[in-house]
Amino acid sequence: MADRNHIDAPFPRGELTVRLIAMPADTNANGDIFGGWVLSQMDQAGGIAGVERAQGRVVTIALEAMTFIRPVKVGDVLCVYTQVESVGRTSMKIHVEAWSQRFRTNVREKVTDATFTFVAIDDEGRPRPIPVLEG
Repeated sequence: MADRNHIDAPFPRGELTVRLIAMPADTNANGDIFGGWVLSQMDQAGGIAGVERAQGRVVTIALEAMTFIRPVKVGDVLCVYTQVESVGRTSMKIHVEAWSQRFRTNVREKVTDATFTFVAIDDEGRPRPIPVLEG
């Protein structure tokens, strides 16, 4: 069961990584934005954070359970935040949150979150070590 405080967090966790407007072409028959579209934006944001941390190519290998808390509507600005949670030898876990800045009101609400696992890869697509950060 989800923790209510986690769902109703007053502000996003992590760094703003992707920000874009939800458009009519991204909707289902009810006028809500497809969950797959939101997931795709989250995967891209996680990938950006992963590339920065791994200093090179990464691939998504998993994501932990994801629950949609609120819908995204046409005209909303989807803001995706990322935070590297842990780094192993070749893989890392990145927490990704999607928030919706509501059209015309600027009210900001959390839409969903998940933890993605990425693996650093070399030019041949094989896992490679993630550089250790100094300091």
